[in-house]
Formats: sequence, C-alpha cells, structure tokens
Amino acid sequence: MSSPSAVAFADLPNTAVLMDRLAQQLKAQIAARGWQNPALVGIHSGGVWVAQALRDALAVDWPLGQLDISFYRDDYTRIGLNPSVKSSALGFSPEGRQLILVDDVIMSGRTIRAALNELFDFGRPDAVMLVTLLSLPGRELPIQPDLCAAELLIAADERVKLSGPSPLSLSCQSLSKPPAEPIK
Repeated sequence: MSSPSAVAFADLPNTAVLMDRLAQQLKAQIAARGWQNPALVGIHSGGVWVAQALRDALAVDWPLGQLDISFYRDDYTRIGLNPSVKSSALGFSPEGRQLILVDDVIMSGRTIRAALNELFDFGRPDAVMLVTLLSLPGRELPIQPDLCAAELLIAADERVKLSGPSPLSLSCQSLSKPPAEPIK
C-alpha cells in the first residue's frame, strides 16, 4: 500500500483534495503496472461515487461496474440484512481484465472480503487493485488498500461517512453524539 501519513480528523484535507490525490496515485499506478484493459468496480454506495469521480477526474472511458455486497457479508445474520439492497451490475466480464476495486473507507476489511467473493462469482480477473479514499484503524482481516488518499485516526466510537454523489463530502460521526458538519 502507498503510505500516506496518518492525520487526525480535524487535519483532514477537503474531499476534493483527497480525490485529486487519489486520482494522481491511480494514474501513476496504472502506468507503473502497464495495465492496458482496466475497469472500475465501485462498492455501493460510496465506492461507486468515488469510482465515478476517479473516472471523471482521469477523463477515461473505462467500464464502471457496481457491487452491492449485502448478501456476501459474513455478519448479516448477526446485524440483519440491509433493507435497501441494491443490485450488482458489472456490465462487462471480468475475465482477462485488470480491475480497480473502489470503496470510500476501509476499516475492518470485511466489506472488501465480501466484494472480492462477489466479484469472483462474476468471473476471474487477471488482477485486482484495491483503492480507497480513506483507511481507518480497526482491521479484522489482513486486507490493505493498494492506494488510499489518507489514513485517518479516529476514536473507537467514531465513524466516517461519505455523502454524495455530488458533491462528495466527508463527515465524522460519533456513535454517542450528533454528527459533525461535513467537510467538503
């Protein structure tokens, strides 16, 4: 994973700065890997928004698929199924492609594990690169992003939420206090 320095939430740059940073990292990584046939796959909902913003920022016409991992989560029997399940739609075969799997925030790694399981049900890609806007502490699985715009240190009772799709904005929410104002 590229290693941006960890920052406290109050020091987090605005979302546009983070998106620009991530787009530049992705452009460099695609060139370094020599990928000729990439496609973006966003995880509902924040990952889809970030993937679309990356495609727009890079001015590319790469295919953009979307995954809803609700049925692939390993904890849905414990926390229940999300009542607003969306459909997954790649619109292309992953066979023989390099895929850029995109999510807004990685924390435990469980969402990414579920996304990879679902992705491989569609077919076997040549390679998968994991790209996230933010990386938070709290991994429960050995999954790390290849690229992320920032690592964020937050309290155990806080969560980061991406709102969108346009404009994208981040907010820090305390599980014990009302949500803070979004950072645009």
